[in-house]
Amino acid sequence: QVQLVESGGGLVQAGGSLGLSCAFSGRTFTGYTIAWFRQGPGKEREFVVDIDWTGTTSYGADSVQGRFTISRDNAKKTVYLQMNSLQPEDTAVYYCASRFGPSGVVLKYDYWGQGTQVTVSS
Repeated sequence: QVQLVESGGGLVQAGGSLGLSCAFSGRTFTGYTIAWFRQGPGKEREFVVDIDWTGTTSYGADSVQGRFTISRDNAKKTVYLQMNSLQPEDTAVYYCASRFGPSGVVLKYDYWGQGTQVTVSS
């Protein structure tokens, strides 16, 4: 059974940066794509970006391209999301999720973390 644990959320001022981590366990990491989703207050859950085992990425939200960078350390079974130039509209609970298969804008994921809160103050 795959388990995902996010860490790194918090409070930051607009224009600041935060880094999130997603630790994967329970299965071999090879073959799994890890994605970040977010759900802001009163909003639907939104696909942000994913990365597969080859390092291929797919971005879902145009608003984060150029500001958010996803990366992966296969030896540590961990995926990272570096978020720069944060804005109040980035405020959300950020979830990591995993599925077996290549990168792509896919909404159906098999395993989810518990989420970590990111709050950006103006």
